[in-house]
Amino acid sequence: MSLLKCFEILKKYFPSFLLGIRTTLIVAISGTLIGLLIGLLVGGVRAIRPDKTARKSLRICKKIIDILIRIYVEVFRGTPMMVQAVFIYYLVYTNIVHWDKMVAAIFVISINTGAYMAEIVRSGIQAVDPGQNEAARSLGMSSMQTMMDVIIPQAIKNAFPAIGNELIVNIKDSSVLMIISITELMFQSNSVAGTTYRFTETYFVTAMIYLMLTSISSVILNAIERKISNTRTSLPQSDTSFSSISIAKGDI
Repeated sequence: MSLLKCFEILKKYFPSFLLGIRTTLIVAISGTLIGLLIGLLVGGVRAIRPDKTARKSLRICKKIIDILIRIYVEVFRGTPMMVQAVFIYYLVYTNIVHWDKMVAAIFVISINTGAYMAEIVRSGIQAVDPGQNEAARSLGMSSMQTMMDVIIPQAIKNAFPAIGNELIVNIKDSSVLMIISITELMFQSNSVAGTTYRFTETYFVTAMIYLMLTSISSVILNAIERKISNTRTSLPQSDTSFSSISIAKGDI
């Protein structure tokens, strides 16, 4: 392999690589954001537990929803994204509507990411102190209000490293979407390699571009994570240490 040849390929076919980078980032970022919304909805619904005083019909509906959610998560976590892309794209394209390939790619990566995000959000919710839920309910908040206003914000903060990791994974895994002819980075690389017959050099350039994209994403996500971790609430924090209890008893 010649590094000089790698630079020549990058210089000559830079517009093609740039188009692939743009498509890859659009699909990965859009799919991650939409997948996060799906994960918040699915994970939040899965984490809600009906009150014991709730009607029997409501509890039955919740069980049915939980079963459907579990099926969705297991299916999309247990099958390759490439298979999902081919099946969903051609199923819709043949039987429903001739949809745009970019829309199809974002849809596939969104629902795939949503399945993983649902488990990430659920883990983040479980990491929240149960006392937060009890305190909110004691103030008269409903299960939905507690989940949306108290639990979910803290769950996102707890799960942010895993959420950021999904973006990095999607940048790399978007390469499988070339199976439905999306002009992302890997698709463009195959075109360049087929034109130049320099497969080793072309794919080395592609690997370096992917490494650059994921490295930049990691730096940005780490900066956001530090910003979130350093955020302090202006509300007074409860103090339940032994010394505070002793002082309180002494005051009495």
